[in-house]
This record gives sequence, C-alpha cells and structure tokens, in this order.
Amino acid sequence: MNDTTERNLPIREAARLMGKSDQFVRLGLQRGAFPFGTAVKVSSKYTYYISPKKFYEYIGREESTE
Repeated sequence: MNDTTERNLPIREAARLMGKSDQFVRLGLQRGAFPFGTAVKVSSKYTYYISPKKFYEYIGREESTE
C-alpha cells in the first residue's frame, strides 16, 4: 500500500493538481460536492480531510509517490 493512502492530502496540493483555487476545493468539500474528502465545522472554522487514494481516482491519475 502506498503511504499516501494513509495521510491527508493538503488543500493547496489538491487545488494545484485540479488547476483550481484553494477556495474552490474548500467550498466543494464544505458542500459535499466531491467524493474524495470532507469538511467538518469545528467551532467557527472548518477542518478538511482529503483521502489521497480517492482524490487521485477522482482526477484519473496515479497516486503521487513523493
């Protein structure tokens, strides 16, 4: 199993790979528009989780081995 399946993919990296802004990814996660992660409101701020495995499947690319 690739170690990227065990950690969170940062918003900035997901946005870069999608060719979109960080805000686009954040709002998509908050609204449940993407199947690769979630946004949870903690107090007045959101925290985000992006599954690397699901993200790379969604964009149709192999997982990064970095």
